[in-house]
Amino acid sequence: MKFCRPRLEFSGGWLLAILATITATPVIAETAANFGTFTVSTSNPAQGTVQGFTGGSYSLSAISNRDRDQKACIGFADPNPDHIMVLENDFSQLTIKVDSNNTDTTLLIQGPDQNTIRCGDDTGKRKDASVSDRNWKRGTYRIWVGTFNSGVKRDYTLAVEQQ
Repeated sequence: MKFCRPRLEFSGGWLLAILATITATPVIAETAANFGTFTVSTSNPAQGTVQGFTGGSYSLSAISNRDRDQKACIGFADPNPDHIMVLENDFSQLTIKVDSNNTDTTLLIQGPDQNTIRCGDDTGKRKDASVSDRNWKRGTYRIWVGTFNSGVKRDYTLAVEQQ
């Protein structure tokens, strides 16, 4: 009895191309937010508030040293985002601000493409952080609320307002 072994032929290196594509494609892990997800749309008044507390020792500059406008990204938070904000529409202008009774907070907001970073620190003479910016594209944003010093726990309210 004679056995035939199937012969596989690869031409043009297509297997190598497939393997290169698979290994070069980053896997983006969906991280749950410490205090949940909220949605903002133009059909509702684009304004809302959520609550949380700070307290991490993860340096936010590990995500990005500078934002898209070259502002420094500073502060300490949990490695997981505190909030996930889903924008159902594009917004020409939004303000996101922290109210922590004037304690020293910071903000880092990572856009849907993960390369668009917005950072905020003091708001005017107040120590509460805020980000007021233009061109917010539809998608999912990860928000970290931090403190200037590592491991400091502060309760806060985060407000989103359309300008």
